[in-house]
Amino acid sequence: MMSSNSHGLSTEELQSGLPEQIMDWSKQTEDQIYTPQTIFSYINGGAEVYKAYNMRRCLTRRYATPQGSAIVLDLFDMGTSEDAYGVYTHDPTGDEIQLGQDGRLRPGWINFWKDRFFISIYSEEETPAAQKAVRLLGEKVDSLINSPGTRPKIIGRLPAEGLQSSSIRYLHHHVILNYHYYLSDENLLNLSPETEAVLAGYQGKKAEALILLVSYPEATAANNAFANFNRHYLEQGGKNGLVVLENNKWSGSKVSGRLLVIVLEADSRQLAEILLETIPISDFK
Repeated sequence: MMSSNSHGLSTEELQSGLPEQIMDWSKQTEDQIYTPQTIFSYINGGAEVYKAYNMRRCLTRRYATPQGSAIVLDLFDMGTSEDAYGVYTHDPTGDEIQLGQDGRLRPGWINFWKDRFFISIYSEEETPAAQKAVRLLGEKVDSLINSPGTRPKIIGRLPAEGLQSSSIRYLHHHVILNYHYYLSDENLLNLSPETEAVLAGYQGKKAEALILLVSYPEATAANNAFANFNRHYLEQGGKNGLVVLENNKWSGSKVSGRLLVIVLEADSRQLAEILLETIPISDFK
């Protein structure tokens, strides 16, 4: 279902190309390597996000000045470019910058994805010199990764008209889905590392909507998820029917082959119908 970028530049090769010094900041200690089993000891409260995107390894390097302020570089090997992109979409806020793929700048912090890597660089202090050093380090890492990554193909199923690109979230895990749109404590859609899902917002002329596409390994799994969702979430709707939710939003779903399409919320029935009709699914076998 997903392309594999496991070959190519290795984490060790990337590590060997990292600079020992950036402006006045020098490598402070030995680099740390974290695995899916040990990442919780490093990231308190956010490690489950990286695990939900099938993280392979995390390389961490600290740079410090004699005064003690540090710049921290985190290189996450996500195994595939699709999952590197997915981690990026979990929190894509910030100003756009020309760095890697979809580079973002926030006070004291930059991040981007490229190939199968997600890169985060932040400074413990927000001075002009630190901001410049963070940017220079990001440019160096960017230059070490020669090949760009590819976005998940399922994104191409999203209709272009009205799509709010900043709202796109690519995911595998129902916990990540619930973070962005709470559906249920239960994994109603049977999301797993073998499924691909994309959540996106739409803006019509006078209405908004939120849709979810899920690709399954086989059609049987998609049909089971379709039936489970309708049974628990759209109890009053029939097959491919639309219902009004308690918040007066419209919701509906359809399935074809391995692809499940759900309008989670739409301000109008018309917008919900348009989205369900315009998403291409007939060739998704």
